[in-house]
Parts: sequence; structure tokens; C-alpha cells
Amino acid sequence: MSFDLPIRKIIHVDMDAFYASVEQMDNPELKGKPIAVGGDGKRGVVSAASYEARKFGVKSAMAGNLAAKLCSDLIFVKPRFDRYTEISKKIRVIFYDYTDLVEPLSLDEAYLDVTENKKGNPSASLIAQEIRERILTEIGLTASAGISINKFIAKIASDYNKPDGQKTVKPEEVIEFLEQLDIRKFYGVGKVTAEKMYQKGIFTGMDLKQKSLEYLDENFGKSGRYYYHVVRGIHNSEVKPNRIRKSLAAERTFSENLSSEVFMLKKLEHIAEEVSRRLNKSKVSGKTVTLKIKYSDFTLQTRSKTLPYFINDKSIILETAKELLYQDKLNNSVRLLGISISNLNTETKKIQEKTKAVSVQLKFEF
Repeated sequence: MSFDLPIRKIIHVDMDAFYASVEQMDNPELKGKPIAVGGDGKRGVVSAASYEARKFGVKSAMAGNLAAKLCSDLIFVKPRFDRYTEISKKIRVIFYDYTDLVEPLSLDEAYLDVTENKKGNPSASLIAQEIRERILTEIGLTASAGISINKFIAKIASDYNKPDGQKTVKPEEVIEFLEQLDIRKFYGVGKVTAEKMYQKGIFTGMDLKQKSLEYLDENFGKSGRYYYHVVRGIHNSEVKPNRIRKSLAAERTFSENLSSEVFMLKKLEHIAEEVSRRLNKSKVSGKTVTLKIKYSDFTLQTRSKTLPYFINDKSIILETAKELLYQDKLNNSVRLLGISISNLNTETKKIQEKTKAVSVQLKFEF
């Protein structure tokens, strides 16, 4: 890793089982019990699981009926996204007491650049500890944190001592940390890629580091260069406080499988209406319409069309989605439909301010 590059102090804060923890906080009767936020019906999906439920193998994105089989005492709770958003905003207020360089990834996690911070505290580790303590005392929830020189390592580190813990990877520890890391822990390496790497004898960061840039490009395409650099501790993405939205979507899972396009048209109308509402609320438009189709066997298919102009109108979104639906024959009966709009006009807007690069010495308090 080249230390000629600016070394930053980055914190990744990740709330512990956020949705489930909010439900347990608001309803004391749920504390200490296995709960799943989401639907328990035939088509229900788990959005989040408490740590008590996770012990039984229940996890997010799992089918509700499978979760119920794994944990017979599982309690299903309907999600309350307005409440989660409310709590998330309170957490971000705490973040902004320390730095304006806050990049939320979702309601329950964010990056903070505290290289220069409002408290004048040289220790990113102490700042992370103080933030976690404030979230607990002021809000009533626990959070975990990862601290290191860039976003990539900080995110990996935040998962190490969950729940209610933190891990710091100091500049001089980065290389050894990455070399010993299981390849499945690398952020950006999914299940399919991990299996492919295993087949090629890549099990750890050290194994990955032995591969040349040419080899990684040849075997992993455009992601090859990313893997080549991150395993060497090189990840120059700055914390972006004004993160630009790249897409906006809505989808629906049906109580019964749909086997005919005719039955899907009414469903698409409701989805298009929701997408249009969200676009207008966010004051954005897009050119690319993507239709997402999940079949009864859980295989996924997407069909896209890029228009020559920006749209946010329901009727145009719906007509384009219909065109995509009839574009090709369906492979099976359908359990889910979704519409997303990408290639947004936000991507053409000039970013008003860029984060100032801060050059610091390798030896500094972490």
C-alpha cells in the first residue's frame, strides 16, 4: 500500500439489527424474544431479525414461512418505516456533531470522515466510542463501528465485534489484516464471486494478492481492478456527504403466482404510480426504465429500455413497462414485479462542493 496517498480517518457506523431493535425498544414485551420484522404469510419476507432470532438461522431476505420453521417461537412484526426514518434522523444529528462529512448508506449505516472533526479529537477510535455511547444513552439503541484509513476497511471492521462493539484497523495493521481476511469478508465479493474465487484457489486476501492485475481482469472483468487495489489497502473513494441517487424503484410480491401478462397489467399500474410518486417527491427524473421479474422458481430477469428524454410521469413509465413485459415470453409464472428508473438527471448535475483532500502523516493517533 502506498502511504504517499492521503490517509484519512474513516468511521463506519452500523446499527445493530436496526428495525428489530427499534421494535423491541418501543415494545418492552418483545425484548429478549426472537422477532422478525416482515410478513409471516406464504409470500412474506423477513426485512430484519433480532439477534435472538438469528441464533436459529433467521436472517433478512428470508421467506417468512421458512423463518417460522427455523424458529417456532418467532414473533412477526409489521415494519414501520416512518418510525425507522424518524430514529435514523436522530442518529444522524449525533453524527453531525462531529463532522459534516457524513455519507448515509441506508437508514441504519453511514460513513463519517473525522480526519478533521468538530471536536478537535485526534483519535477516531475515541470518537466512534463516544458516538456509540451517545446513541445508546440518547436514543436507546446499540451500534457497532469500524475505524480505519478508508471506507472499504472501515466497513469490513464494523462487522467484527457486533453487536455493540467496534474494531480499529490502524494504518500499520492494514496489510496484515487484509492478507489474513477470508475472501468472503471482502466488501464487494458476493456469494457467486466467492465460489468462483474458491474454485481458483483464492481463499484469503493473501491468495488474492498473489494474482496479477491481468489475471484478475481476465477472470473477473471490470471488478478485477477493484480487487487488485483493495487487497493492497488502496480505496480512494471519499466520504460523499451529498450522495447522488442513481436509481429509484418499487416492487410488489403477489399473494398468488401470476401466469398471464393480462393479470399483471393492473399490478404494473400500481407499481408505476408508486415509482412516479417517489420520483416527484425526490424531484428527479430518469431515462432508463427497468422491469424486474421474479419467477415462481425464484429466478430473476430484468428487461430495460432507455428513452431519449427524462421522464417521471406515471403514464410513460407504465407504457414503457408494458412494452418490456410483452418484449419476450415469460419463462414461468411470476411471484414479483418491479419497476426501476435509472440514468437519473441527478447524475448530470454538477456537485457543488468536493471534499477537501487532507494530507496527513502515517503516524497519527487512531
